[in-house]
Amino acid sequence: MDWRSRITTDPAVCHGKACIRGTRVMVSVILDNLADGENADQIVRSYPSITVADVLAAMAYAADLARERVLPFQTGAA
Repeated sequence: MDWRSRITTDPAVCHGKACIRGTRVMVSVILDNLADGENADQIVRSYPSITVADVLAAMAYAADLARERVLPFQTGAA
């Protein structure tokens, strides 16, 4: 999936955070919903201005970010 056709950033929209093109639905909101166990259909029902393809684009965008950047975290038991 080429997420570039569905994800955009604009300093005038949501402070420049990545959003679904033509909406104010931030990619991070979609990913938070997925992380909370919602599926694509449930997310689309909550945000009718987006499509299942937009949800897939958000996941592809996140996957590309994960390939490019590693966040430090502590290993082992806390």
